[in-house]
Amino acid sequence: MGAERDRVAGFGRLEDGLRQPGTEWYRWGPYVSERQWGTVREDYSADGNAWDYLPHDQARSRAYRWGEDGLAGFCDIEQRLCLSLALWNGRDPILKERAFGLTGPQGNHGEDVKEYWWYLDAVPSHAWNRWRYHYPQGAFPYQDLIDTNAGRNRYQPEYELLDTGAFNDDRYWITEVHYAKAGPDDLLMSIQVTNAGPETETLHVLPTAWFRNTWSWGDDEPRPALRASGDRSVAIDHPFLGDLELIGAAAPGGADPQLLFCENETNLARLYGAAADTPYPKDGIDDHVIHGAATVNPVGAGTKCAFWYQVTVPAGQTAELRLRLRPAGGGAGTSTAQAAAAKAAAALGTDFDQVMTQRKAEADEFYTELTPAGASADEALVLRQASAGMLWSKQLFYYDVARWLDGDPTQPKPPEARKTARNSKWRNFEGFDIISMPDKWEYPWFAAWDLAFHTVTLAHLDPAFAKYQLILICREWFQHPQGALPAYEWDFGDVNPPVHAWAALQVFAIDGARDYDFLSRVFDKLLVNFTWWVNREDDNDNNVFEGGFLGLDNIGPIDRSHLPAGYMLEQSDATGWMGSYALALGAIAGALTWSGQRNAQDLVLKFLEHFSLIRAALDQQGLWDETDGLFYDRLITPSGYSVPVKSRSMVGIIPALAAMVIDGGTLQNALTMNKNFTRLLQKQGAGDLSKLAEHPQLRGEGGSQRLLVSVARPAQLEQLFAKLFDESEFLSPHGLRALSAYHRDHPYHFDAEGYQASVDYEPAESTTSMFGGNSNWRGPIWMPVNYLVVESLERYHRFYGADLEVEYPTGSGKRLTLDQIIADLQDRLISLFVKDASGRRPCFGGTEIMQTDPAWKDNLIFSEYFHGDNGAAIGAFHQTGWTGLIADVILRRHGAVRALGDVLRDLAAKGTQQ
Repeated sequence: MGAERDRVAGFGRLEDGLRQPGTEWYRWGPYVSERQWGTVREDYSADGNAWDYLPHDQARSRAYRWGEDGLAGFCDIEQRLCLSLALWNGRDPILKERAFGLTGPQGNHGEDVKEYWWYLDAVPSHAWNRWRYHYPQGAFPYQDLIDTNAGRNRYQPEYELLDTGAFNDDRYWITEVHYAKAGPDDLLMSIQVTNAGPETETLHVLPTAWFRNTWSWGDDEPRPALRASGDRSVAIDHPFLGDLELIGAAAPGGADPQLLFCENETNLARLYGAAADTPYPKDGIDDHVIHGAATVNPVGAGTKCAFWYQVTVPAGQTAELRLRLRPAGGGAGTSTAQAAAAKAAAALGTDFDQVMTQRKAEADEFYTELTPAGASADEALVLRQASAGMLWSKQLFYYDVARWLDGDPTQPKPPEARKTARNSKWRNFEGFDIISMPDKWEYPWFAAWDLAFHTVTLAHLDPAFAKYQLILICREWFQHPQGALPAYEWDFGDVNPPVHAWAALQVFAIDGARDYDFLSRVFDKLLVNFTWWVNREDDNDNNVFEGGFLGLDNIGPIDRSHLPAGYMLEQSDATGWMGSYALALGAIAGALTWSGQRNAQDLVLKFLEHFSLIRAALDQQGLWDETDGLFYDRLITPSGYSVPVKSRSMVGIIPALAAMVIDGGTLQNALTMNKNFTRLLQKQGAGDLSKLAEHPQLRGEGGSQRLLVSVARPAQLEQLFAKLFDESEFLSPHGLRALSAYHRDHPYHFDAEGYQASVDYEPAESTTSMFGGNSNWRGPIWMPVNYLVVESLERYHRFYGADLEVEYPTGSGKRLTLDQIIADLQDRLISLFVKDASGRRPCFGGTEIMQTDPAWKDNLIFSEYFHGDNGAAIGAFHQTGWTGLIADVILRRHGAVRALGDVLRDLAAKGTQQ
């Protein structure tokens, strides 16, 4: 086992927090957001318009209440002290302290970051992290990006930074930040700037340290202090962190940086025309560097500081700057100032080199061990960068809803409208923890169903942290007392698909199927959530569920969360999700029973019973369309008229995800003890075990008897597969589309007693503003649903084996077994990122510089979703959350991960023998 695996193994159990013994290596990490402005937490407006309340233009001048942001940011687990990078090319109107992007209303397809950066490497302990950013040498075109996008409509492409000409003639800086830890609290920072342009240029580099403002909100928090303690050293005094020092090396030419200090306090004069609290506010360093203003503290003290380097670099050359954050006294124990200086120099010289080299080698070893032997070099690159993105995308998420609603004692009272507005029914929510983010710029807040998928990939890297995430979202300060799980910051009360039991099983299996304490703890809280679903999202008590948009945003012609008064939508996907939920909870109950640690056999049968009710309801309520071979939603009008919503989308496929194989022993118990389950089998003509072989969902003999339990009947599966594997419908060269390409030539129009809507095939950006307009489920390829379809096909293959062959692609005349289809679908998903025969990566689309330029072509994009026809990256550009599932796909494609069904089968067999 390598050094990094030793650290991960040493983390132990994390369920009770990241400050427990054995978690020291977690204390510092990339926990700083890339956008705190424009978030709900910072919004104290009456109308809930978070984008306008704290825009990008004010971010440099306003002290944030609930978190911090920065470029390549690192901080401690409570985000008391932050370290990040600021840059200035000598031409911009402001320092580049944070990534710029358009707000939701500004973008012609919703919010959109307009920068280029990549997470190139990371390990779970954050003993090694590598980040890269390309910064134009000319003036950053802020207004051009705003104005040009404002002039475009939803049918036009987004106007990107590359389109502005900002990188013409290679006039940009390649900036890399490498972090390494010599110990849990000894952090090394190497900043490497390369002049990619044709001429010598000067770059201002300002590595910056600051305290999150914890002292301005009426909690009697002491104000910490940063103060100069030498030409290149800052002393850090903090009641929680203790005494630290931040030391910097001289620039390559030998010049010392200039130490600049200000306060992390709002610039009241600039923003409000009010009297200043301090002459050295948050943007004091910015104003001093760019305008020469006297806005930095001449005595060298404050709560924010920067090391101001000015480096002149010839064309094609690289300059390196070094800093080190460590406990104070790192140079102590020497008899003279000269000896102390020599020791400090070694800390940034030979010792610095040794630590960087060692940590990089350990990261190489970690990923060599993780990468399957059969993976290509390009697949190994994808695996490593996808994993790095997952690890970089951790963030401190701080949000006390009751405090946010009521306001702080020392601040103006929030508007009365807030008391009944967004999240007002979630006063129990009090988040203050490290959470895996969907995207640290576009979605810098947790999202419930995104997080479930994150844990699957994280389980390969850091299983303790993956389990911690699933435990956390079920804790009493997250989960509503009614049992609901919070959806996402913009509306905790919205409903996400209930995939967390499935995720818990996957994490349990990936981690070796041995942590029953984790499984039991998650199970108890999900039982409460399942009951909430049954009681609150089934209005007619008919086991057909509603749920609203369910994370699929604008997939249908209507806004499923905001129906006109009197209308109700019975959703095939919600019902399918609940079928899957019941089966996953039943499987967890089975695993706990087989372990011998907890007898949950009654709950196994309870969930089989509930599943049978859901299955029967789908048959009875008419959500299946025999002609089209898909499940459809059904809208109930105020008059009681029922209208099927016949758009061909993943909504119609999701019920097929609800499937599992039950072995003969458990099947016998179910038939003996469970009336509804028995009736379900009898209705299908399979109540007699002696007739197993005669029924399409029952196979085997004796101890190898097995039952396929699925929402979709075998005959329905055949029709579903015909649609799903049709290249003119769902099957694309790079995965499965969210909406059938059938609607390209056949737009669907919907009319229910005057309520009209339509949907057509949109393979890239959305043309509707529904849910903000930046998330499109009307044709692109989405990694999470692709992953779930592939995973469900594995279950079907476990049951049918080589006996079932399906035409694939539909109409080709070629018949394949399901395992062959699984391999092809995995290859299609992997092909989004790896080079094709012509050396091009589909995810880069037609962006030529990314396809061919050596400085760009191997820096990968794990975007939110992908073009339904050509695979180009679309949506949140640096999304590494659920798209990071590609790492797991690569591992499974090369046989490095056992299927969940195989793991559960072995547990059942072992439990039977005990």
